[in-house]
Amino acid sequence: MEKAEPVTVELRKDFRFEAAHRLPKAPADHKCSRLHGHSFCVEVAVSGTVDPVTGWLVDFGEIKTALAPLQDQLDHRYLNDIPGLENPTSEYLARWIWKRLIPRLPNLSSITVAETCTSRCVYWGPEGKPRKTR
Repeated sequence: MEKAEPVTVELRKDFRFEAAHRLPKAPADHKCSRLHGHSFCVEVAVSGTVDPVTGWLVDFGEIKTALAPLQDQLDHRYLNDIPGLENPTSEYLARWIWKRLIPRLPNLSSITVAETCTSRCVYWGPEGKPRKTR
């Protein structure tokens, strides 16, 4: 019997939240230094090799469960009040989310934070490049 070829994939799951923030390190005359809000969309990506028995990398429900506590912490909040987000840029928010998800999702490959429909940040972890998993 011929051995099945491994299937490598990336799964992506979105979660959304509404939040207010200001960027205290921005120049005083910059619009983002003032209090404002966004309808954030965060895309969580995991990658690796599909389990040949189950036919999946990870259950999407497992990703949703890992995201739930973070969504509760962020939704309808003032981000500057959350420890670690005193300067809540999209870049720092992506890293903050990564640090909290990586223990629960070891195949985490990227976090994308979109603060508007045209502006987003992709974070690939502390190595700064897409991760190779499994």
